[in-house]
Amino acid sequence: MKALDAKETEASVVPSAEAVIRVEELHKYYRLGETRVHALRGVSLAVERGDFVAIMGASGSGKSTFMNILGCLDKPTSGTYLLEGIDVSRHDKKALAHIRNQKLGFVFQGFNLLARTTALENTELPTLYTKISKAEREKRAAESLAMVGLTDRAHHFPSQMSGGQQQRVAIARALVNRPSILLADEPTGNLDSRTSVEIMDILQSLNDKGLTIVLVTHEHDIAQFAKRVLVFRDGKIRKDDLVGKHPRAADVLKTLPTLED
Repeated sequence: MKALDAKETEASVVPSAEAVIRVEELHKYYRLGETRVHALRGVSLAVERGDFVAIMGASGSGKSTFMNILGCLDKPTSGTYLLEGIDVSRHDKKALAHIRNQKLGFVFQGFNLLARTTALENTELPTLYTKISKAEREKRAAESLAMVGLTDRAHHFPSQMSGGQQQRVAIARALVNRPSILLADEPTGNLDSRTSVEIMDILQSLNDKGLTIVLVTHEHDIAQFAKRVLVFRDGKIRKDDLVGKHPRAADVLKTLPTLED
């Protein structure tokens, strides 16, 4: 990846050829009465800093369980998960909450914005759990909104914004604590085709600046914008393909009709 210009925003992650995510022989099973249900069966994987990975798979394939573990929302039954060299699979709930807030940004299919809170205030929310000053919180929130092209909507409420604009606010909120990794779970699932590509354009731009992104999607046309595609089936990674010349969302947008057409 290219080196960052010194004038780039501080929220960008400096890329390097190191694994920010490394999992080894991850197993996860759940008890349903006397039945043991396997969700993950010995998954091993490394994701380098600056990578953009799309995860696909049918319902029950294990991809959601895997993302929950990556997001420190669940713990494996056995195996190791190293996040920037830290074995988070052994941490308690309080430590995991701190890691989630400091190292990970989350974007979901539902925008999960507070209805009576402006875009700026929604973006600022994760910083309330940090020790930074109010002025710095507001500064970071404004910078994050600028990164997704929503400076002019900073004081709008969710009801005054389109679905695509709300998802941009959700992305800005995920960026405000300057995470090492962005985890996106079906971020285009509630959006029309053109708006979905617009969101992928934002994610590609963030990835160009060095942000590591792991995205879950069931849409092949969305997965094509990533650099690497994993396919889960029966709790295992069945395919791990590098996308040769992945298309640029900005170029695809030029071929799509506007909503007024």
